[in-house]
Amino acid sequence: MALDELKSAIPDYAKDLRLNLGSVIGNSDLPQQQLWGTVLACAIASRSPKVLRELEPEAKANLSAEAFTAAKSAAAIMAMNNVFYRTRHLLSDPEYGNLRAGLRMNVIGNPGVEKVDFELWSLAVSAINGCGQCLDSHEQVLRKAEVSRETIQEAVKIAAVIQAVGVTLDSEASLAGA
Repeated sequence: MALDELKSAIPDYAKDLRLNLGSVIGNSDLPQQQLWGTVLACAIASRSPKVLRELEPEAKANLSAEAFTAAKSAAAIMAMNNVFYRTRHLLSDPEYGNLRAGLRMNVIGNPGVEKVDFELWSLAVSAINGCGQCLDSHEQVLRKAEVSRETIQEAVKIAAVIQAVGVTLDSEASLAGA
């Protein structure tokens, strides 16, 4: 199992990450599609080749072809949106918020899966990319759809752990000269 291989690659000084990775994926109450779509979108957003290589096969095995593509789409569109909306928020001139974005985001309206699942994946990716405006927007859509705070927090925990594992493993690879 790739998840076990990924856990075994985590150094002892980051044992908490190993335990958390097993917990947030292995003990999740999320439905399979929400869980593995979140895992895949976050693995992509982590920018860690090792994390993506290890988690992608299990995600593919646990998702329909449509959900697999939609999770990748969530990571892709949020890579763009998180930079754009975070920048507009961080600029001290509020007039940028009044300008038309002019960026295509059609996949958000028609992701090919349940809207709630796509929103959850987008929220998790936004957590990794640190876009407060996007986090608020996706959280509001999820809450309006009666998604519980616990479900939202579960996705954020997955994002946090996958990102931390990616940073740790990539750092170790760099220090080892790989």
